[in-house]
Amino acid sequence: MYDVIIIGAGPAGISASLYAKRANMSVLVLYYGESNLEKATEIENYYGFANGISGKDLYENGIKQAQNIGVDVKGEEVLHIEKVQSNFEVTTSNEKYTGKSVIIATGNKKLKPDIDGINEFDGKGISYCAICDGFFYRKKNVVVIGNGKYAVSEANDLQNIVSNVKILTNGLKMQTDTNFEINNKKIKRILGDTKVRQIEFEDGEILNIDGIFVALGEAGGSDFAKKMGVITNGDSINVDSNMSTNVEGLFSCGNVVGGLLQVCKAVYEGAEAGLSAVKYIKSK
Repeated sequence: MYDVIIIGAGPAGISASLYAKRANMSVLVLYYGESNLEKATEIENYYGFANGISGKDLYENGIKQAQNIGVDVKGEEVLHIEKVQSNFEVTTSNEKYTGKSVIIATGNKKLKPDIDGINEFDGKGISYCAICDGFFYRKKNVVVIGNGKYAVSEANDLQNIVSNVKILTNGLKMQTDTNFEINNKKIKRILGDTKVRQIEFEDGEILNIDGIFVALGEAGGSDFAKKMGVITNGDSINVDSNMSTNVEGLFSCGNVVGGLLQVCKAVYEGAEAGLSAVKYIKSK
């Protein structure tokens, strides 16, 4: 049982962990995959670095700083976040953790495949959340586009609702074991009229479908939020000035809440979210 579980190890998540840990809370940070910060060659507009600093160094230094004061930092892919009574259960690819509060600080990782028709049919048979929209495809044939554990997780959420679900890797190698039917062919385009009707592969094969669920890479912050009934604005999580969502005990900060996509904003919001989580726990 942790006091605070933080999803994301960028400036927002690590800043939140520092403030929560220094308030004598038990803190777990979970992260997976490459951060956008690591891709920044040189950062010259962040306070305190006279000659700038690379995004990779800033990212790695932040994680080390959190570990040095006793924050548990683990590189595990988060698959589900669920509120159970007054606590939260966070399921990763390796383990299940329980926390009194959760802070989503994943950045905005929404990935969209480069497929002809993907934008045209967005919201017209194409969805990014199985739990949110699976109900609309009862007894119908759907596919999940993806090749990792997140895609399998989405397929699992759909299998008891839809008639049939397949996983399409769009030419990529499947990265995990699964009992779902897999199609590895490259997708050429998505076809339909007022909604999705077919998928055409590069070899000319046509697959008749009723819906497409996109699950590339790992789940993003807005994916978790939507499944928990959190109010969102597109792919951004809605929060108040204390970084609180509409779900009690659930906070969010950084790029995933939108606004200015800068390190300085992420650090401030992380501090605010960490302190708000501490205040919430003490009030309980």
